[in-house]
Amino acid sequence: MKPFVARHASRLRLPQITGAAQRLRDFVLDLRALGQQGRAAVDPHPPHPTDLRVASWNLHKCVGADGRFDPHRSAAVIAELGADILALQEVDKRFGRRDGLLDLAAVRRNAGLKLVPVSDVPAGHGWHGNALLLREDLAARVQRIRLPGAEPRGALVAEIDLPQGPLRVIAAHFGLLRRCRTRQGHAILRTLADSEDMPTVLLGDLNEWNHGPRSSLRVLDPAFGAAGPAPASFPAAVPVLALDRILGRPEGLVSDVRAYASPLARVASDHLPLIGRLRLTAAARRVPAG
Repeated sequence: MKPFVARHASRLRLPQITGAAQRLRDFVLDLRALGQQGRAAVDPHPPHPTDLRVASWNLHKCVGADGRFDPHRSAAVIAELGADILALQEVDKRFGRRDGLLDLAAVRRNAGLKLVPVSDVPAGHGWHGNALLLREDLAARVQRIRLPGAEPRGALVAEIDLPQGPLRVIAAHFGLLRRCRTRQGHAILRTLADSEDMPTVLLGDLNEWNHGPRSSLRVLDPAFGAAGPAPASFPAAVPVLALDRILGRPEGLVSDVRAYASPLARVASDHLPLIGRLRLTAAARRVPAG
C-alpha cells in the first residue's frame, strides 16, 4: 500500500503547504528579531557629529487607525521623528486631482523640514504618492522614475551634496504583487547601474515582509547586500509585519534602524515610521574613488 502522502498528493497541494511553512518560519524569525531589539547592547558605532537621521513613513493619506483624517496629527508625528531626511508614502489624494494632504506649514514650522517639489499638480506633494522632505539647509537634484507593475508606481532618486560628500536617496513605494515588486527592484538596480557610484539609501514601503529565499527583495541583494529581518511596522497598533525598509550601500552606511512607536504614531496611520542613522563618514571610506 502506498504511503498516505503519495496516495493523496494531488489533494494535499504540497507546494502550497511547503510555501506556507516557509512563510511561517520567516515569521517566527521576525518575532525573534523583534525580541532581540529590546535587549541592551553596546553600540559598536557610537554617534558621530556628521551622522544624519533618516526616516520613512507611509502616512496612509493622513487617515489614522481610528478612521479620522487628521493632517495636523500626521505633522505632529513627523516632528517627533527629528529626521534630517524623510521619505513619505501616500501623501496625495488617490483619485481625482492628486492634491497633497500634508499640512506643510506645520511640518516646516515644527519639524524644520521642507518639501522637495516633484509633483506635476500645483497643489500636489508627491510623485505617485512619494514625497521627500529635507532639512532646511539641504538641497537635492531629483529624478523621477516610473516603476513597472500592475498599478501606477514610482520612485524619487535624489542626490544631495553634503560636506562629507554626495549622498543618493531613493524613496519608493513598491506594489502589492510579488512579481511586480521583483520588476520594481530590477528597475531600481538599472537606475543605480546608470548612475555615479556614491553612498545610497533606499527607503520606503516596499510591501514585503518575507526576508527568506522567496522574498521579492532578494533582487536588491547585489546592490544592498542580503537583508535580514527588519523591524515590524504594520499594522501600527500591533506591528507584526516588516513592510517598510531602510537599506544602504556601502555596507555600514545605515545603522540603528527601528520602528518609531510613540502613542501618537500608533494611531496616526496603519504603518509605524522607521528611523535610522546614516554613518556618512564611515561610508565615504568604503566607496571606491573614481
